[in-house]
Amino acid sequence: MRIADLRLPIADCRLRTANSKRTGWQHRSASKPTYWLLLSLLVISCLVVHGLSAETAPASATLLNGTSAGQAVDAVGMTVAEMDRSIEFFSNVLTFEKVSDVEVTGSDYERLQGLFGVRMRVVRMKLGNESIELTEYLAPRGRPFPSDTRSNDHWFQHVAIIVSDMDAAYRILRQHKVQHASSGPQRLPEWNKNAGGIQAFYFRDPDGHFLEILQFPGGKGESRWQRKDRLFLGIDHTAIVVNDTEESLKFYRDTLGFKVVGASENYDTEQEHLNNVFGARLRITALRTSSGPGIEFLEYLAPRDGRPIPVGAKANDIAHWQTRVLTQDVAAAAQATRNGKFALVSPGVISLPSKDLGISKGVLVRDPDGHVIELAER
Repeated sequence: MRIADLRLPIADCRLRTANSKRTGWQHRSASKPTYWLLLSLLVISCLVVHGLSAETAPASATLLNGTSAGQAVDAVGMTVAEMDRSIEFFSNVLTFEKVSDVEVTGSDYERLQGLFGVRMRVVRMKLGNESIELTEYLAPRGRPFPSDTRSNDHWFQHVAIIVSDMDAAYRILRQHKVQHASSGPQRLPEWNKNAGGIQAFYFRDPDGHFLEILQFPGGKGESRWQRKDRLFLGIDHTAIVVNDTEESLKFYRDTLGFKVVGASENYDTEQEHLNNVFGARLRITALRTSSGPGIEFLEYLAPRDGRPIPVGAKANDIAHWQTRVLTQDVAAAAQATRNGKFALVSPGVISLPSKDLGISKGVLVRDPDGHVIELAER
């Protein structure tokens, strides 16, 4: 006999145990101790059988080989206009270290990035345990960063760089004449249980990409973010504006296997001045994989006038970001995104035999708002 044939739903267990009280068990042949013993055994047997036989549908993020579609966030990438200028900014101002510097061309990269005639210079830079990838398209050149971008536009994305001393970090940014995106550093109010005491400031790199420095108070964030031996410590997360949190969860949680690790609703004058959006009220959802920076959803509950990612956006546009997520089976991960009817940028999984970018296979896919994720194998 199959275990399933013995299944007794929990609801049925509750009904039977409740009915037992209404029957004459306790005042017929059984004494009170015997009655309670029999009742306990009934409940336990119901729970055990139900636990053994429950038929739970496998999560779509679990691939056929039993692994999660998304194993780790490897790097957050952005397209830049002048590579040497960007290297100087990230190294001299924010103390990133250059790890690699390669120039690639050919049909494999054209198909991966969804662009014809590609020649690109790709530089990987590291801060603490986390990495960014800067890509300059020597050909073809893309569109400049939209000068009127606001923090609630749907192409908005940033990396949150953790600092050990907000005042000292802000002074350095001012010394280098970095462009403000916030009016100044903001300390989130204590009434906000999950975010209270966090200090944050938005600014922009030479191309116009938004960046954030963030300092956690004691008791918040990972323990490594409390270090004092250096000023710029690493990248905690990359944040993206989403139109609908539940729709985005279908992609990141249900398809790629990210786990939700936190949520809050942020508003008030500090949040408005941080995002530089009057009346800003945000639903924030934090997700993570096994390692690497997290991904944070910023859903603007108000105002709802953020613009969608422009039609025809390409990887060589300066506003382009792509976050690399490593997986053990990129073909199965790509199929999971197809099953979810998410749009692929690449025509399929592309093999990269030279491994110049540190990966052997990859595919670009868009989330529900158009943000690009690169699924890749080492």
